Amino acid sequence: MIKEFFVKQAVKYGAKNLPKDQQAMLAAAVEKNPALFAKIAKEIEALKKQGKPEMYASLDVMKKYQKELQELFKK
Repeated sequence: MIKEFFVKQAVKYGAKNLPKDQQAMLAAAVEKNPALFAKIAKEIEALKKQGKPEMYASLDVMKKYQKELQELFKK
């Protein structure tokens, strides 16, 4: 319960520049599979520690999990 609240708040903060409908879609995807998003975040951090810029690290990891992400964002 508490963990879900903090996850929702983190998504809300991280997506504050997105339109409201996209914020809701992202929050729903994170609620469906929080473990996937935790794994993605860890892999991005590992690549950043190796010296890769955050944007490129994010793109590489998102490509790796593209199929899983597409499934989560289907309506």
